[in-house]
Amino acid sequence: MIQYKIPFFCSIVDNKYEKMKIISWNVNGVRAVANKNFAESVEQMKPDILCLQETKAQDEQVAATLSSLKEYHIYSNSAVKKGYSGVAVLTKTKPLNITPDIGIAEHDLEGRVLCLEYENFYLVTVYVPNSGSELKRLNYRQQWDKAFFDYLKKLEQTKPVIVCGDFNVAHQPIDLARPKPNYNKSAGYMQEEINGMDRYTQGGLTDTFRHFYPDKTDIYSWWSYRAGARGKNVGWRIDYFLVSETFLPSVKDAFILNEIMGSDHCPVGIEMK
Repeated sequence: MIQYKIPFFCSIVDNKYEKMKIISWNVNGVRAVANKNFAESVEQMKPDILCLQETKAQDEQVAATLSSLKEYHIYSNSAVKKGYSGVAVLTKTKPLNITPDIGIAEHDLEGRVLCLEYENFYLVTVYVPNSGSELKRLNYRQQWDKAFFDYLKKLEQTKPVIVCGDFNVAHQPIDLARPKPNYNKSAGYMQEEINGMDRYTQGGLTDTFRHFYPDKTDIYSWWSYRAGARGKNVGWRIDYFLVSETFLPSVKDAFILNEIMGSDHCPVGIEMK
């Protein structure tokens, strides 16, 4: 993990996190999305913090690709394997500390976690392992889910947690367009994966979008590139913002920006009060 210092203009005064907007986006390759009006999309969204997943680039490549975004400090955690996985955070306010990974060797080779500590909370961005088209990593995925949950709960012993990113699971039938044909047949909607998300939401972390919009249908964050799925809105909601229950009163709203293009995922976010 490399820290890149870029001049910025602080939008948060006196350590008050009022009206802060945090956005998470699986960009499916930061170098690819940079050629698809990424800078313009960032300007349109105006995040105070932007978390990226699946950067598919090494730290120095992330820094070079995002160097035009002068307002932000940029931090990244890349996989050992080049061109694979990876996460990054762009923030207008410098964090107190930056920590990559979760401290377990077998889970820390793929650049899937980056934690930024702020005065009032931890912000963790995550790219959860996909079980794979043939479910070859489903068992590993279950080990990951438990280890990552334990990691978050350990952080919570110090201060509240905001965790965002691509969790690679549709939690409930409302969270995907075609639940019945996919249940227990497709990666992202296996019961074992659903159980992993249950662990988070039953263990003190709140799904902010469903908190504000418990019955909202037909809104997703990922669409297959096949068969014109996005145009038909045949999608899945697999990108989340979860927050510690104690932090929930500080969250004003949650949103999904499905009009923002450039990836097979769209950005999701929260706004603080």
